[in-house]
Amino acid sequence: MPIGIIESLDHEARGIARQDGKAIFVDGALPGEIVEYASFRRKPKYEMAHLIQVLKPSVARVQPACPHFGVCGGCAMQHMEPSAQIAAKQRVLEDSLWHIGRVRAETILPPIHGAPWGYRHRARLGVRKLPSRGGMLIGFHEWRSSYIADIRSCAVLPPHVSDLLLPMRELFASLSISDRLPQVEVSVGERCTALVLRILQGLTAKDEDLLRAFADRHSVVIYLQPKGPDTAFRFYPVPGPRLSYTLPEFGLELDFRPTDFTQVNHAVNRVMVRRALRLLEPQPGERIADMFCGLGNFTLPIACSGASVLGIEGSPALVKRGREAAVANGLGNRVEFGVANLFECTEESLAALGRFDKMLIDPPREGALELVKALGRQAPSRIVYVSCNPATLARDAGVLSAVQGYHLKAAGIVNMFPHTAHVESIALFERP
Repeated sequence: MPIGIIESLDHEARGIARQDGKAIFVDGALPGEIVEYASFRRKPKYEMAHLIQVLKPSVARVQPACPHFGVCGGCAMQHMEPSAQIAAKQRVLEDSLWHIGRVRAETILPPIHGAPWGYRHRARLGVRKLPSRGGMLIGFHEWRSSYIADIRSCAVLPPHVSDLLLPMRELFASLSISDRLPQVEVSVGERCTALVLRILQGLTAKDEDLLRAFADRHSVVIYLQPKGPDTAFRFYPVPGPRLSYTLPEFGLELDFRPTDFTQVNHAVNRVMVRRALRLLEPQPGERIADMFCGLGNFTLPIACSGASVLGIEGSPALVKRGREAAVANGLGNRVEFGVANLFECTEESLAALGRFDKMLIDPPREGALELVKALGRQAPSRIVYVSCNPATLARDAGVLSAVQGYHLKAAGIVNMFPHTAHVESIALFERP
């Protein structure tokens, strides 16, 4: 078996070694380690490999806390000490900014992080009936596989949700549609925990009784989703507790549907919103744009500063909930929402929205390339960019710097997903 020295981690938390000028990506290896590996895919410029044996371990290597780590694909970095995970993600961000965007931040912001366990308030879990493997399986997919991992607990889910995994197995196995229920989505709010059952067939009266009894016994709210996400509806209890999350520093509570996009880590989201507003520095009388605003996670806190805010989002349903949240929180007179496809943004369509003093951008993984290319003469003096993909942030940072004349004043990571390779980040751009 070949032996390699691991130099760094890539964006999927794989160790990188080099042999004869070729990059070797080794699952489960850490920087500084000497490892024995076996390649399973060979290309002219790189190889993919399994870790066979660690000959010299890194000081950052720890025993994973979860017995399912290595099989379950929900986590990729439990074998790495949490502070080392954060340092590795910071390096991924800085390397991406330089190698892709050819920019460097003038200031590296302190990383935002929180509790490493029990943080995941949203999860989409696969469900599969497999009598040969013990009946019902509920969990994340196995590592690099379409199979459902056979997990009995999950350390990154809140404890009360982890405790539901085995009872849900029993419940789903008892339903008449046990082989027609491929997914359950978990969404934890301040006041309740919702379970969204993706059903491919109608329920019997006995099924409905079983679901109601389960909801009462475990204090959860059950939704049913017969088709796409927009078809999800509250099944029981009706009426019931609100599904919402709070931003206590701003006195805000935002209602959401369990299939809406919201941040999975409530505690870290609160710190991230605070950081974003400190960087943006909204002032009374300013007009600020919140692009890809969702249901108002940043829009409403910006409005609390006294600024006038326009939130733009591609989903009419999220815009509707954003408007409702603004009214419910007493901010209806300072917030506007609009529907637009920002992936097709042009200089003309952006100019039609009027002039903005500042802008916050929080796009999905695809980034905001068309938006940053469309910034014209009246571009805002300050942009705060919240990213869930360092590669597209770096690409867009290159455009902002080389084409639009912005300086990258500061950037840093937000460890929204501990123990995974996911890198969330925040960056500040200023235009002289």
